Amino acid sequence: MSISHQCELLSVCRSSYYYEPVPESPLNLRLMRLLDQMHLDHPFAGSRMLTGLLGRRGYEVNRKRVQRLMRLMNLEAQYPRKNTSKPHPEHLIFPYLLRGVEIARPNHVWSCDITYLPLRGGFLYLMAVIDWFSRAVLSWELSSSLSGDFCCTALERALRKYGKPNIFNTDQGAQFTAKSFLEILLGHGIQVSMDGRGRALDNVFIERLWRTVKYEEVYIRDYGSGSEAFQNLMRYFKFYNTRRPHRSLEGATPFEVYLAA
Repeated sequence: MSISHQCELLSVCRSSYYYEPVPESPLNLRLMRLLDQMHLDHPFAGSRMLTGLLGRRGYEVNRKRVQRLMRLMNLEAQYPRKNTSKPHPEHLIFPYLLRGVEIARPNHVWSCDITYLPLRGGFLYLMAVIDWFSRAVLSWELSSSLSGDFCCTALERALRKYGKPNIFNTDQGAQFTAKSFLEILLGHGIQVSMDGRGRALDNVFIERLWRTVKYEEVYIRDYGSGSEAFQNLMRYFKFYNTRRPHRSLEGATPFEVYLAA
């Protein structure tokens, strides 16, 4: 079966499969990988602290360089603070709807997020849609840029395969406040919920997913290309959904919980 036909059957963009690594210097790629690991372990750390942590590991780099790499990786320290940023004037911001809400069944709340994905000679971005109740990964997509197209692709695939949730929760990133993304949600009659800026616990389930995926799969594989990342992530998410027991689910797998209800 051709690669083109495989991607068509899986509703995956061929550009993700054929992607070649982004040309960053070997040192910057090493720093980005370290910053990614540090952010997973210390999500409250900002550029100043991360610069200091890098220095303790022998990397004497200035804070401006760390800030640039954090922007490139879409990383932001997670801690309560005043909201001093101004959203794009054409982008809508919705309130957070889930404080105190008991999630009692599948398709009650879905969520999505984007994370940096290191490769040996470059990097990609990984976006995933999950069901909060079961922790099931309903759809995912890779991209070489932070344009919103791959987020819309993953969202539409999840809706096509699994129906729709009552509430969809995201952060306030430009990809999720964009008109094209919100039109999909609102067009399906889905309530939109958005994290407060800097609130680490508002989207905690998908933050835990990133930590699991990276420590159990990404870091130990050390992908060399986009096609290698795609193939291995496809295998891993199948394992994650159907065979990996979750302590929070009393030993069941996400799909066992999702499909049983």
